[in-house]
Amino acid sequence: MISKLVASAAAALADVPDGATVMIGGFGTAGQPMELIDALLEQGAKDLVIINNNAGNGTTGLAALLGANRVRKIICSFPRQADSQIFDGLYRSGKLELELVPQGNLAERIRAAGAGIGAFFSPTGYGTPLADGKEVREINGRHYVLEYPLHADYALIKAERGDRWGNLVYRKTARNFGPIMASAARVAVAQVREVVELGTLDPETVVTPGIFVQRVVEIGATSAAKEQQ
Repeated sequence: MISKLVASAAAALADVPDGATVMIGGFGTAGQPMELIDALLEQGAKDLVIINNNAGNGTTGLAALLGANRVRKIICSFPRQADSQIFDGLYRSGKLELELVPQGNLAERIRAAGAGIGAFFSPTGYGTPLADGKEVREINGRHYVLEYPLHADYALIKAERGDRWGNLVYRKTARNFGPIMASAARVAVAQVREVVELGTLDPETVVTPGIFVQRVVEIGATSAAKEQQ
């Protein structure tokens, strides 16, 4: 019997090694797998490369992982915001490497990894410092920059519901980077609010098929979410 269910977030991330590349879903705090991030923090892996849209909010979640000096490099599109003080401090002091990627390119580089695409040309970033050192080609009178896929050892994502085969559905915009990150990582770990029986999920609503997911952890609704209900 195939079952990708794991008893706890800690068990799901127990084998993350030092130096791993980890994708973390979320657009700001929307869809951010907080419990998985907390488990990674407790697990102790260091020298990590993190791929995320942002660089942490406040002092929790991804920001806490940065604050614990567990991240060597972050690849993201939107590192600075009003409450990104932990990132700001680390970056300005030279303790954190940043690879800044335009948001569309970030999404497409992740998607390309999952689709098996070796590289692609994008017009975004041409003529700016983001294109320094990259191959540029003129195609039909327009200049493009060569971009390479982003692969990861692990992807930590948040979904609304899943089954034991790893099929996932999401809650509205909390989906964001989850589906493409799941396909671009060697091990995709999904925290879900609810695990349902096989056949419960309408195949037409499954966004991430189980073939892209290796581990599923049922977290349940957080106390904050319950208060909003």
